[in-house]
This record gives sequence, C-alpha cells and structure tokens, in this order.
Amino acid sequence: MATVECRGIRKVYGALEVMRDFDLDIDDHEFIVFLGPSGCGKSTMLRMIAGLEEISGGDLLIGGERMNERDPGDRGIAMVFQNYALYPHMSVRENITFGLERAGIGKAAIDQRLAPVVEALGLGVYLARKPTELSGGQQQRVAIARAMIKTPEVFLFDEPLSNLDAKLRGSLRVEIARLHRDLKTTSIYVTHDQLEAMTLADRIVLMKEGRIEQMGTPEEIYQSPDTLFAAGFIGTPTMNFLAMESTNGVLTDGAVQLGVPFAVRPGPVTIGIRPGAFKLNDQGGGLRGRVERNEFHGETRLVSIRVGTNEISVAVPAFLNVREGENIGLDADAQDLHLFDPVTEKRLHPVRER
Repeated sequence: MATVECRGIRKVYGALEVMRDFDLDIDDHEFIVFLGPSGCGKSTMLRMIAGLEEISGGDLLIGGERMNERDPGDRGIAMVFQNYALYPHMSVRENITFGLERAGIGKAAIDQRLAPVVEALGLGVYLARKPTELSGGQQQRVAIARAMIKTPEVFLFDEPLSNLDAKLRGSLRVEIARLHRDLKTTSIYVTHDQLEAMTLADRIVLMKEGRIEQMGTPEEIYQSPDTLFAAGFIGTPTMNFLAMESTNGVLTDGAVQLGVPFAVRPGPVTIGIRPGAFKLNDQGGGLRGRVERNEFHGETRLVSIRVGTNEISVAVPAFLNVREGENIGLDADAQDLHLFDPVTEKRLHPVRER
C-alpha cells in the first residue's frame, strides 16, 4: 500500500522559512497534482518526499512508515525530472536499465522487466540510439521508462512536460494518465500549468507561498474557489473581478449596479465572474459596455468590454458578430457570481432567501 502522509512538514533555509505546516494525506493509487506559480514551494515539497531535500520539521510517511531520514533509494519511489537527466554516452536501453544493473539485478530479470515498459511507451525502435538522436518527447519517454522499470510504489513527476511544445505536451499527458491507470501506483505531479492539473489530477493541491491555498477535485476548485488567489489562478481565460459595494441588496461601484436574489452583508465586496458565464443581451442586460477588443480563438471569441471603469473579458461563440466600438448589454446568472471579502480575500457564502 502506497499512501503518502505529510504531517506539519516545514522547510527552512537559514532564517528563511519556505514551507510551513504542510499537512496532506494521499490515498493509495491516487493522482495528486501540486499546482502553483513559480516559488510557491511545490518542487521543494516533491524533493522532500523524494529524499533529495532535508525535512526541517514534521513527519513524512510512505506506506505508514516514517521516511524523514531514509535514503531516496529506500523510499519505494521513482522520480521523473523536468530536464530528462539522461546519460548522453549511453544507449536508450542502457539509460533505462542502468539503475537495475547497479542494484545487481541479473540480465534475464532486467530483460523481463524491460519488455513491457518499452512496449507501453513505444520505445522498441529506439533502444540502440543515443539520447542526442531523439526528440524531446522521445527523451522524456525514456526518462519515464527508467522510472517505470523500478516498479515503484510512488511516482514523482517534477514538471516533466514543461520543455516540450504544446502538441507533445498534449500527447504525453494522455500517456501519463494511461500509465497511471494501468500501473495502479500513487502519483504526485508538479506543474505550474493548470491544464495539466485539471486533466490529470484526482485532486489538486493549489499552493501559494509555501502553504496549501486550497485542496480538492478540479471541479471543486474551479466551481467553488475558496480565495481570490484560487479564483484568479484556476480557469482560462482568467476570471473577471469587480470591486463593488453591497447596499440594500444591490451591488454597485457607482457606475454599475447588480441585483442579486440572496443576502450579501453590507460593505465592500469583490465579485468574480468567469468570461464564459456572461450572455450577450441586446435588450439592455444587467451590464452595458463598449467593445474594446475582439480576439478570434477558433470556436470562441474573447471580447474585452469596457464597463464603467472596469474592463471585462467575455467568451462568446465565434459566429457571433461583435464589432469593436459598439455598445452591448451583458447578463450573468446570480449562481455564476463568486463573492469574496476584499480584505481577507476569502470566499463569502451568501444566504439565499427562502
């Protein structure tokens, strides 16, 4: 059983505390994604799980056993790095099997373990080649194969697709998801790419400044972000935010008014609305504004509309004829509004009228 438990884990560099009070339980066979901007601590946390960084405080348990002082090779993990880390003078086969050979495993046993790994990743025709003769995507497959052949209980992925182009990222993302399903291992994956997180994760651990900002399924974090940071980080295009005042059941910034059918506490409120939640309304709409920019994105258009002092992004079907300079009306359902306290940046939970 390959559960991973983090109990109050801290990481300190001298006087600088970069990770604090990190608590997380990962179930056997679960696919967890650490997501966040650069410098949030996601790779540091992964390296502490791998044993490549010392844990300053707290406890790490894998399979119920404390791992703080265990060597990386004794933790039952395998790690795939961003930069592939292949030996250029070795063939693909030698790169994949090197770790097993150093562990003293016999050739027959290595060949038996090599065959299904090579087949799963489509590397059979490349075994005799050197890494320099491979594309970036092929090199990353070799790195994944080198991890797979160890038959680990826990897979660790440190931004493995960030050096690849968009098409290769898409195809390898599908392969990683399939391998996780077939191998039935526990996987922890680090990325700053929310598309990777949303499509791969059973649960996302969204991180900010060395701590967990929010944890949940992709749907939970997208539909009910706990904070302004989570709301702004998850979702493409980015959520719109409007600074408003709640007075007598009306939200207003002086130029714009929104009526909502539920109680909102009086005072400043930040309203979040996703671009896809708006509907154009030629009869007036809840908001009116001037089209500033119209970007064609294939099946959709991303339209920037000036509403009062705010510029709002609206995603509409590509066939709609929206012209720059025209004034249009917008509607948004109350259920699509996200309310946040502008001081604490925490989500506000409105009380609906009965």
